[in-house]
Amino acid sequence: MRIVRHHDEFPPACRGGAVALGNFDGVHRGHRMVIETAGAAARALGTEAPFGVMTFDPHPRRLFQPDLPPFALSGLRTKAHRIEDLGAHFLYLQHFDKAFATHPPEWFVRDVLVGGLGVRHVVIGEDYRFGRGRRGDAALLRAMATDLGFGVTAVAPVTDADGRVLSSTRAREAIQAGRIDEAAAVLGHLWEVEGRVEHGDARGRLIGFPTANLRLGDYVRPADGVYAVWAGVDRGRATEWRPGVANYGRRPTFDETTPLLEVHLFDFAGDLYGQHLRVQMVAHLRPERKFDGLDALKAQIAADAEQARRLLDAKG
Repeated sequence: MRIVRHHDEFPPACRGGAVALGNFDGVHRGHRMVIETAGAAARALGTEAPFGVMTFDPHPRRLFQPDLPPFALSGLRTKAHRIEDLGAHFLYLQHFDKAFATHPPEWFVRDVLVGGLGVRHVVIGEDYRFGRGRRGDAALLRAMATDLGFGVTAVAPVTDADGRVLSSTRAREAIQAGRIDEAAAVLGHLWEVEGRVEHGDARGRLIGFPTANLRLGDYVRPADGVYAVWAGVDRGRATEWRPGVANYGRRPTFDETTPLLEVHLFDFAGDLYGQHLRVQMVAHLRPERKFDGLDALKAQIAADAEQARRLLDAKG
């Protein structure tokens, strides 16, 4: 999959196909329907027609509501992996800033989608809005499509068996409450965070459970506590996943105040400092709590690790 960042330098091989347009934070099951519909539209155009995804970086909410607490469901690498897995030929990352946000939706359709990407079909979620004042929608796309010569599909929200919409908001709420299974059901995959491993205070190594430490940056904050996880060093498509146990929180036993994700990989003895680590949350085992000394903490970590091993073994 090719990653492109400038519509005025769009590769000829990526022009003339179908494009899925949206933010796609988390690439959840509803997003997948939009992207897969774009793939089907491209195939209907002909065997040579490419299909791709256009999204925005940073997320527009970060520009318009800078004081929002962290909310991201996926990092850029993870998003790209998910989109590539759906068969996209390209991912177009439009830098989103104040200058871009001032453009009216008509300009976006005419100059970016048609002039830059050469689209022949555009797919959006039916509630998607774009352009200055969020005036752009499916109706505007269809009105302009007649004159500019492209097709439009607006995909209805995807719901679960209970009729509840599968949305990024619902996934965030589940993660914040520690309902990791529900988040995975909405996303269609395990929730994943990624980042560079930082040096910590080495307490984990001293008590026999060395950890790789990540700060979550703009990720939505999960419920404090202990998780069974899969973790792997990101080497592109060759990531090697290992089982592990992780704690997210402020480490009250040591009176720390800065939240941190500490990941212990089972049966691993390598050096991860400075490397890019992917961590998939499988289950929330218990809330974070304060212990009366290192012996009590070590005993609980051992119990947590054993519980995580059993759970991960059962899930395969």
